[in-house]
Amino acid sequence: MKVGGKWKYLFRAVDKHGRLIDFMLSDRRRNTRTARRFLRKPLTTMLPWPPSSITTDQLGSCPKAISRLQREGKVLDSTKHRTCKYLNNIIEADHGALKRAVRPARGFQTMNTAAATIKGFEVMRMIRRGHCLTCEPHFKDEVRFVNKLFDVFTIAA
Repeated sequence: MKVGGKWKYLFRAVDKHGRLIDFMLSDRRRNTRTARRFLRKPLTTMLPWPPSSITTDQLGSCPKAISRLQREGKVLDSTKHRTCKYLNNIIEADHGALKRAVRPARGFQTMNTAAATIKGFEVMRMIRRGHCLTCEPHFKDEVRFVNKLFDVFTIAA
């Protein structure tokens, strides 16, 4: 993804059903520190439901980050790390749909703008697909969900 004319990295975590767990836009390289920083976010989000396996692309820094998180106790020792190409298709297919939504924007000027816009796209896709696990399928609940995500105040009705 281009931000300010330079390529940035978009990390995304989805569950086995294709529901988005979390994402992170990073201006750093895809090194172990950045991978660990990202992996902590979805693991914290899914704390009550620890993963039995983590599937990543064949980036060399991911196994190092996962083993470090296992040593820290953030990931169970029984969690498997898989790098098989076809198992990563859920993430890649979902990532392609996001790219198609962002492409008309022709890149972003700042990281804040990019992160806010991507967050908006992701929230709208979650609502459209019915992946809002925290809200009922009613417009008032969807509005509360969006307000909570974007820290917008709510007006009592």
